[in-house]
Amino acid sequence: MNRTALLRWVGVHALGVAAALFFLLPFVFVLLTSLMSDQQALTRDLTPNTWEFGNYLKVFDTPGFLTWWKNSLLYAGLGTLLTVLSSIPVAYALARFRFRGRRLSLMLVVSMMMLPPQVVIIPMYLFWVKQWDLGGTLWPLIIPMAFGDAFSIFLLRQFLLTIPDAYLDAARVDGCGEFRTLLKVVLPMAKPGVAAVALFQFFYCWNDYFGPQIYASENPAAWTLSYGLESFKGAHHTDWNLTMAATVLVMAPVIVLFFFAQKAFVEGITLTGVKG
Repeated sequence: MNRTALLRWVGVHALGVAAALFFLLPFVFVLLTSLMSDQQALTRDLTPNTWEFGNYLKVFDTPGFLTWWKNSLLYAGLGTLLTVLSSIPVAYALARFRFRGRRLSLMLVVSMMMLPPQVVIIPMYLFWVKQWDLGGTLWPLIIPMAFGDAFSIFLLRQFLLTIPDAYLDAARVDGCGEFRTLLKVVLPMAKPGVAAVALFQFFYCWNDYFGPQIYASENPAAWTLSYGLESFKGAHHTDWNLTMAATVLVMAPVIVLFFFAQKAFVEGITLTGVKG
Protein backbone atom coordinates (compact mmCIF):
# COMPACT_ATOMS: atom_id res chain seq x y z
CA MET A 1 0.00 0.00 0.00
CA ASN A 2 1.46 3.32 -1.08
CA ARG A 3 1.41 6.48 1.01
CA THR A 4 -1.55 8.05 -0.79
CA ALA A 5 -3.67 4.95 -0.41
CA LEU A 6 -2.68 4.66 3.26
CA LEU A 7 -3.67 8.25 3.97
CA ARG A 8 -6.96 7.75 2.16
CA TRP A 9 -7.66 4.58 4.19
CA VAL A 10 -6.85 6.36 7.47
CA GLY A 11 -9.00 9.36 6.53
CA VAL A 12 -12.03 7.29 5.52
CA HIS A 13 -11.89 5.13 8.64
CA ALA A 14 -11.32 8.14 10.88
CA LEU A 15 -14.47 9.74 9.49
CA GLY A 16 -16.33 6.47 9.97
CA VAL A 17 -15.26 6.19 13.59
CA ALA A 18 -16.16 9.85 14.23
CA ALA A 19 -19.62 9.36 12.70
CA ALA A 20 -20.16 6.19 14.73
CA LEU A 21 -19.22 7.96 17.95
CA PHE A 22 -21.51 10.88 17.06
CA PHE A 23 -24.51 8.53 16.92
CA LEU A 24 -23.40 6.13 19.67
CA LEU A 25 -22.39 8.50 22.48
CA PRO A 26 -25.94 9.74 23.25
CA PHE A 27 -27.07 6.14 23.77
CA VAL A 28 -24.04 5.48 25.99
CA PHE A 29 -24.85 8.59 28.02
CA VAL A 30 -28.47 7.52 28.51
CA LEU A 31 -27.45 3.97 29.46
CA LEU A 32 -24.79 5.05 31.97
CA THR A 33 -27.08 7.66 33.54
CA SER A 34 -29.80 5.04 33.95
CA LEU A 35 -27.42 3.00 36.10
CA MET A 36 -26.42 5.87 38.40
CA SER A 37 -27.86 6.84 41.77
CA ASP A 38 -30.20 9.79 42.00
CA GLN A 39 -27.47 11.93 43.60
CA GLN A 40 -24.92 11.17 40.87
CA ALA A 41 -27.18 11.54 37.82
CA LEU A 42 -26.33 14.53 35.57
CA THR A 43 -23.17 15.33 37.51
CA ARG A 44 -19.70 15.53 35.97
CA ASP A 45 -19.15 11.82 36.62
CA LEU A 46 -19.12 9.86 33.39
CA THR A 47 -19.52 6.39 34.88
CA PRO A 48 -21.62 5.20 37.82
CA ASN A 49 -19.92 4.99 41.21
CA THR A 50 -22.33 2.18 42.06
CA TRP A 51 -24.19 0.29 39.37
CA GLU A 52 -27.88 0.73 40.23
CA PHE A 53 -29.54 -2.02 38.19
CA GLY A 54 -32.51 -1.73 40.50
CA ASN A 55 -33.50 1.47 38.69
CA TYR A 56 -35.10 -0.67 36.01
CA LEU A 57 -37.23 -2.48 38.59
CA LYS A 58 -38.31 0.87 40.01
CA VAL A 59 -39.48 1.92 36.55
CA PHE A 60 -41.84 -1.03 36.39
CA ASP A 61 -43.22 -0.05 39.79
CA THR A 62 -44.58 3.14 38.20
CA PRO A 63 -48.38 2.81 37.92
CA GLY A 64 -49.40 2.17 34.33
CA PHE A 65 -45.96 1.40 32.90
CA LEU A 66 -46.80 -2.24 32.11
CA THR A 67 -50.10 -1.12 30.60
CA TRP A 68 -48.21 1.29 28.33
CA TRP A 69 -46.02 -1.62 27.24
CA LYS A 70 -49.04 -3.75 26.38
CA ASN A 71 -50.66 -0.90 24.47
CA SER A 72 -47.48 -0.22 22.49
CA LEU A 73 -47.16 -3.89 21.57
CA LEU A 74 -50.82 -4.01 20.53
CA TYR A 75 -50.55 -0.84 18.47
CA ALA A 76 -47.22 -1.68 16.83
CA GLY A 77 -47.86 -5.41 16.36
CA LEU A 78 -51.43 -5.27 15.09
CA GLY A 79 -50.79 -2.11 13.09
CA THR A 80 -47.80 -3.70 11.34
CA LEU A 81 -49.70 -6.89 10.57
CA LEU A 82 -52.69 -5.04 9.11
CA THR A 83 -50.49 -2.71 7.07
CA VAL A 84 -48.49 -5.54 5.51
CA LEU A 85 -51.56 -7.68 4.74
CA SER A 86 -53.46 -4.80 3.15
CA SER A 87 -50.54 -3.25 1.25
CA ILE A 88 -49.22 -6.38 -0.46
CA PRO A 89 -52.20 -6.99 -2.81
CA VAL A 90 -52.36 -3.31 -3.80
CA ALA A 91 -48.63 -3.16 -4.47
CA TYR A 92 -48.82 -6.38 -6.52
CA ALA A 93 -51.65 -4.99 -8.63
CA LEU A 94 -49.79 -1.72 -9.29
CA ALA A 95 -46.60 -3.58 -10.15
CA ARG A 96 -47.92 -6.41 -12.32
CA PHE A 97 -51.40 -5.65 -13.63
CA ARG A 98 -52.09 -3.52 -16.70
CA PHE A 99 -55.40 -1.69 -16.33
CA ARG A 100 -56.92 1.65 -17.19
CA GLY A 101 -56.09 4.24 -14.55
CA ARG A 102 -52.98 2.43 -13.34
CA ARG A 103 -50.77 5.51 -13.60
CA LEU A 104 -53.41 7.67 -11.98
CA SER A 105 -53.68 5.20 -9.10
CA LEU A 106 -49.92 5.28 -8.62
CA MET A 107 -49.97 9.08 -8.67
CA LEU A 108 -52.66 9.07 -5.98
CA VAL A 109 -50.53 6.77 -3.81
CA VAL A 110 -47.52 9.05 -4.21
CA SER A 111 -49.69 12.08 -3.47
CA MET A 112 -50.90 10.49 -0.23
CA MET A 113 -47.27 10.02 0.80
CA MET A 114 -46.77 13.77 0.50
CA LEU A 115 -49.88 14.65 2.51
CA PRO A 116 -49.01 15.55 6.14
CA PRO A 117 -51.23 13.74 8.68
CA GLN A 118 -51.95 17.08 10.39
CA VAL A 119 -53.92 18.17 7.30
CA VAL A 120 -56.61 15.51 7.76
CA ILE A 121 -56.51 15.14 11.53
CA ILE A 122 -59.63 17.27 12.17
CA PRO A 123 -62.03 15.39 9.85
CA MET A 124 -60.53 12.07 10.96
CA TYR A 125 -60.97 13.02 14.61
CA LEU A 126 -64.59 14.03 14.03
CA PHE A 127 -65.23 10.77 12.18
CA TRP A 128 -63.70 8.39 14.71
CA VAL A 129 -64.56 10.21 17.93
CA LYS A 130 -67.86 11.95 17.18
CA GLN A 131 -69.37 9.42 14.77
CA TRP A 132 -67.97 6.13 16.08
CA ASP A 133 -67.32 7.14 19.71
CA LEU A 134 -63.81 5.65 19.76
CA GLY A 135 -62.17 8.45 21.70
CA GLY A 136 -59.83 7.36 24.47
CA THR A 137 -58.74 4.25 22.55
CA LEU A 138 -56.09 3.30 20.02
CA TRP A 139 -58.56 1.87 17.51
CA PRO A 140 -58.78 5.07 15.42
CA LEU A 141 -55.06 4.56 14.78
CA ILE A 142 -55.17 0.79 14.19
CA ILE A 143 -58.29 0.33 12.04
CA PRO A 144 -57.17 2.58 9.13
CA MET A 145 -54.07 0.43 8.72
CA ALA A 146 -56.33 -2.37 7.48
CA PHE A 147 -56.86 -0.29 4.32
CA GLY A 148 -53.20 0.04 3.35
CA ASP A 149 -50.49 2.62 3.77
CA ALA A 150 -49.24 4.80 0.90
CA PHE A 151 -45.55 4.54 1.77
CA SER A 152 -45.74 0.77 2.29
CA ILE A 153 -47.59 0.28 -0.99
CA PHE A 154 -45.07 2.33 -2.93
CA LEU A 155 -42.06 0.61 -1.33
CA LEU A 156 -43.47 -2.86 -1.98
CA ARG A 157 -44.43 -1.93 -5.51
CA GLN A 158 -40.87 -0.83 -6.26
CA PHE A 159 -39.52 -4.10 -4.83
CA LEU A 160 -41.99 -6.28 -6.75
CA LEU A 161 -40.84 -4.67 -10.00
CA THR A 162 -37.43 -6.29 -9.47
CA ILE A 163 -38.89 -9.81 -9.66
CA PRO A 164 -38.39 -11.19 -13.21
CA ASP A 165 -41.56 -11.73 -15.23
CA ALA A 166 -40.37 -15.21 -16.20
CA TYR A 167 -41.16 -16.58 -12.72
CA LEU A 168 -44.72 -15.26 -12.85
CA ASP A 169 -45.25 -16.50 -16.40
CA ALA A 170 -44.04 -19.97 -15.43
CA ALA A 171 -46.48 -20.06 -12.51
CA ARG A 172 -49.36 -19.06 -14.78
CA VAL A 173 -48.39 -21.72 -17.33
CA ASP A 174 -48.55 -24.28 -14.53
CA GLY A 175 -52.13 -23.23 -13.84
CA CYS A 176 -51.68 -20.83 -10.93
CA GLY A 177 -54.13 -17.99 -10.63
CA GLU A 178 -53.04 -14.51 -9.61
CA PHE A 179 -53.74 -15.06 -5.93
CA ARG A 180 -51.84 -18.35 -5.83
CA THR A 181 -48.99 -16.82 -7.83
CA LEU A 182 -48.79 -14.05 -5.26
CA LEU A 183 -48.68 -16.49 -2.34
CA LYS A 184 -46.47 -19.20 -3.80
CA VAL A 185 -44.08 -17.29 -6.05
CA VAL A 186 -44.04 -13.57 -5.33
CA LEU A 187 -44.11 -13.46 -1.53
CA PRO A 188 -41.23 -15.95 -0.99
CA MET A 189 -39.09 -13.83 -3.32
CA ALA A 190 -40.26 -10.57 -1.76
CA LYS A 191 -39.33 -11.37 1.84
CA PRO A 192 -36.67 -8.60 2.09
CA GLY A 193 -39.14 -6.01 0.83
CA VAL A 194 -41.89 -7.21 3.16
CA ALA A 195 -39.42 -7.20 6.07
CA ALA A 196 -38.40 -3.62 5.28
CA VAL A 197 -42.02 -2.46 5.16
CA ALA A 198 -42.85 -4.30 8.40
CA LEU A 199 -39.88 -2.76 10.20
CA PHE A 200 -40.70 0.73 8.97
CA GLN A 201 -44.29 0.38 10.14
CA PHE A 202 -43.34 -1.15 13.49
CA PHE A 203 -40.87 1.66 14.18
CA TYR A 204 -43.47 4.25 13.22
CA CYS A 205 -46.16 2.80 15.49
CA TRP A 206 -43.78 2.20 18.39
CA ASN A 207 -42.46 5.77 18.30
CA ASP A 208 -45.75 7.47 17.43
CA TYR A 209 -46.52 10.30 19.82
CA PHE A 210 -48.88 12.45 17.78
CA GLY A 211 -51.59 9.81 17.26
CA PRO A 212 -51.94 8.62 20.88
CA GLN A 213 -51.87 12.23 22.04
CA ILE A 214 -54.85 13.07 19.81
CA TYR A 215 -57.01 10.01 20.44
CA ALA A 216 -55.93 8.45 23.76
CA SER A 217 -54.76 11.36 25.93
CA GLU A 218 -57.99 11.42 27.94
CA ASN A 219 -57.65 7.75 28.94
CA PRO A 220 -54.38 6.76 30.73
CA ALA A 221 -55.30 3.09 30.30
CA ALA A 222 -54.84 3.52 26.52
CA TRP A 223 -51.52 5.37 26.61
CA THR A 224 -48.52 3.99 24.75
CA LEU A 225 -44.91 4.12 25.90
CA SER A 226 -44.07 7.09 23.70
CA TYR A 227 -46.88 9.16 25.19
CA GLY A 228 -46.66 7.74 28.71
CA LEU A 229 -42.94 8.53 28.88
CA GLU A 230 -43.83 12.24 28.95
CA SER A 231 -46.04 11.62 31.98
CA PHE A 232 -43.29 9.52 33.55
CA LYS A 233 -40.81 12.36 33.11
CA GLY A 234 -43.26 14.74 34.76
CA ALA A 235 -43.68 12.42 37.74
CA HIS A 236 -39.92 11.82 38.09
CA HIS A 237 -38.57 15.16 36.86
CA THR A 238 -35.85 15.18 39.53
CA ASP A 239 -35.05 11.45 39.22
CA TRP A 240 -33.11 11.58 35.97
CA ASN A 241 -31.69 8.12 36.54
CA LEU A 242 -35.21 6.64 36.50
CA THR A 243 -36.19 8.76 33.50
CA MET A 244 -33.16 7.49 31.59
CA ALA A 245 -33.91 3.90 32.64
CA ALA A 246 -37.45 4.28 31.28
CA THR A 247 -36.01 5.73 28.06
CA VAL A 248 -33.72 2.72 27.66
CA LEU A 249 -36.67 0.36 28.13
CA VAL A 250 -38.61 2.23 25.45
CA MET A 251 -35.71 2.15 22.96
CA ALA A 252 -34.56 -1.42 23.65
CA PRO A 253 -37.21 -3.37 21.63
CA VAL A 254 -36.63 -1.24 18.52
CA ILE A 255 -32.85 -1.55 18.74
CA VAL A 256 -32.97 -5.32 19.31
CA LEU A 257 -35.46 -5.83 16.48
CA PHE A 258 -33.37 -3.83 14.03
CA PHE A 259 -30.18 -5.62 15.11
CA PHE A 260 -31.62 -9.03 14.24
CA ALA A 261 -33.45 -7.91 11.08
CA GLN A 262 -30.97 -5.43 9.67
CA LYS A 263 -29.79 -7.74 6.86
CA ALA A 264 -33.28 -8.15 5.42
CA PHE A 265 -34.02 -4.47 6.06
CA VAL A 266 -30.95 -3.21 4.18
CA GLU A 267 -31.49 -5.67 1.33
CA GLY A 268 -35.12 -4.64 0.97
CA ILE A 269 -34.31 -0.93 0.90
CA THR A 270 -31.45 -1.45 -1.58
CA LEU A 271 -33.44 -3.48 -4.08
CA THR A 272 -36.43 -1.11 -4.16
CA GLY A 273 -34.39 1.34 -6.22
CA VAL A 274 -33.19 -1.11 -8.85
CA LYS A 275 -36.10 -0.64 -11.24
CA GLY A 276 -38.68 2.12 -11.61
